[in-house]
Amino acid sequence: MKKIILDFPKQFKIGLEVAKNIGIKDKFDKVLICGMGGSALPGDILEMWLEDKKINVGLHIHRNYGLPYQIDKKYLIICISYSGNTEETISSFMEARKKKIKTIAITSGGELLELCHRYEVPFAKIPQGYQPRMALGFQFSALIKILVNSGIIKNNLENVLALEKNLKPLKLKSQAKIITKKLINKIPIVYASDKFRKLARIWKIKFNESVKLPAFYNYFPELNHNEMTGFANLQTKFYVIFLRDSAENTKILKRMKLTAEILKQKMIDSSFIDLSGKEILYKIFSNILLSDWVSYYLALQYKADPVSVNLQEEFKKKLKR
Repeated sequence: MKKIILDFPKQFKIGLEVAKNIGIKDKFDKVLICGMGGSALPGDILEMWLEDKKINVGLHIHRNYGLPYQIDKKYLIICISYSGNTEETISSFMEARKKKIKTIAITSGGELLELCHRYEVPFAKIPQGYQPRMALGFQFSALIKILVNSGIIKNNLENVLALEKNLKPLKLKSQAKIITKKLINKIPIVYASDKFRKLARIWKIKFNESVKLPAFYNYFPELNHNEMTGFANLQTKFYVIFLRDSAENTKILKRMKLTAEILKQKMIDSSFIDLSGKEILYKIFSNILLSDWVSYYLALQYKADPVSVNLQEEFKKKLKR
């Protein structure tokens, strides 16, 4: 896990390379990304990037079996399954085939790769040997290259390539250790603005899978209208992490500050983590690297294997019986 975190910046160049010739030129009105778990997260990151750049490609993310009822031939479908054996994503792939909707896949192997060969569906094959949540660089850069090759977004990949040079995992270790100490014996809750709510979700997933710990997330301003009331009848120990962007709406920043003050009155401690950098992809991925370090060090504290996901594997085996 430690080596994967340190080598993470190298993933972007590799992802762009494996997808360099992958795309479908056509007039697509919308894009549907089908994926589950860590394989759906590249779509979430893409959505944050598109929103920041004010680029409208009609993006939808599907985390389920089959396809949403409204999907038609105006969509480009991108099926992402890191393992290639995610049954929900394979179900989506097969329904797309049945409806003759143009499809592209991103995978490291498995059944999805076999299906792509069988039906001559374009695919980007990314390196094997990772947990999906730790392969976001491969998956995201391949995804964005596919969209460029398909004429859906403009060729604006300089900022993606720059991540290999600009991301510095080692520099985040000391900050991660400080945060980790505050989280011991507490349930993490991660709050962010609506713009970065999916980043908060990624933190939650890292705690779940790397630490084997329940964790929760929510976003402003919605959480002020419901969730915060739940702290009036506290039943366990929580620690709240606020993901804060200085460029955020000032009213959202005020809500964060006031929420932290109210939680403090209820004996709930919290920390603010400021998103660093000016470029949106750097903000996102440097913060994800910080979440990797925090979950890694917290896993060591609890003597948990930060790589394995044994409960998920056990569930999948039972599901197949």
